[in-house]
Amino acid sequence: MFKQFTEHISGAQGYLLFSLGIFLVFFIVVAILLFRLRKQHVDHMRNLPLKDSHGESLNSYNL
Repeated sequence: MFKQFTEHISGAQGYLLFSLGIFLVFFIVVAILLFRLRKQHVDHMRNLPLKDSHGESLNSYNL
């Protein structure tokens, strides 16, 4: 199947297939990294902007 595509590739089509390959590889790597994240790390990063330097929560009620 892929042999048919590669036999009739001109110069511009080669760049298009190369960029599509880079695009797919990038998003596959990102998806793998996202699935490998630990839940503790995600929870820590989720709460990070909401805490001050003393570990207390910052919200509109405490200000």
